[in-house]
Amino acid sequence: MHIVIMGCGRVGSALAQTLESQGHTIAVVDQDPTAFRRLGSSFGGRRVTGVGFDQDTLREAGIEEAGAFAAVSSGDNSNIIAARVAREMFGVENVAARIYDPRRAEVYQRLGIPTVATVRWTADQMLRRLLPSGSEPLWRDPSGGVQLAEVHTAASWVGHKISTLQEETGVRVAFLTRLGEAMLPTSQTVLQEGDLVHVMMRTDEVEKVEAAFATGPEGAHA
Repeated sequence: MHIVIMGCGRVGSALAQTLESQGHTIAVVDQDPTAFRRLGSSFGGRRVTGVGFDQDTLREAGIEEAGAFAAVSSGDNSNIIAARVAREMFGVENVAARIYDPRRAEVYQRLGIPTVATVRWTADQMLRRLLPSGSEPLWRDPSGGVQLAEVHTAASWVGHKISTLQEETGVRVAFLTRLGEAMLPTSQTVLQEGDLVHVMMRTDEVEKVEAAFATGPEGAHA
C-alpha cells in the first residue's frame, strides 16, 4: 500500500520507518525540509516539502494512489483540514488525524474523521487506524482456547444491531470503543461509524470470525 504522512516530527518519522519496514511505500510531507533528517539515510520513500493540505503537494506525494493518510503535524487545524482533503477530495479510505485537544477530537470524530488524541496516543493505535484488517488480540485465557480481540469491522455492518452481528458471526461482543470511550452494548445497540468492536471468541475460530466481520452481513449470512 502507498501511504502519505503529513508531518515529519517524532511521530511522523517513526510511522514512516515502521510502515516502510512492513513493505509499504511511503511519502512524507513537511513544510520544513530539515525535518526529513529524522527519517535517516536508509529511508527509501519520498520527501515532499510543502503544506500538507495543499492539493498539488498531496498529488506530488502520490495521494491519488494512496490507500492511507496520516496527519500528524504539530497543528490540530492543519491535521484536520489535511485529513478532510485526503478523505473528501481524493477518496482515501483509511485516514487518521492526530489532535492535541481531546474535546476537539470528539467533535472531529463525529464528522467522520478518525482521530487519535495525543494524550492517549501510541504508535500501535495509529497503525491500527491506517491498516485496519484482521484482529488484534488483547487477552487470552491460560489454556489459549479463548481470546478477547479487537476485530476490524466492515463498513457494511454500520447501522446493524449488536444482536445481528453476534448471531451471524457466532461471537460475543464484550464491549465497544466509541469516540474514545469504552461502552457495554446491549442487544439493541446499533453499530456506528468509527466504533471499535471487541469480541470474545475461540482461538481456533479467529480466521472464520475475521472473514465474517470483513465481508459484512451478507457474506456472514451466506
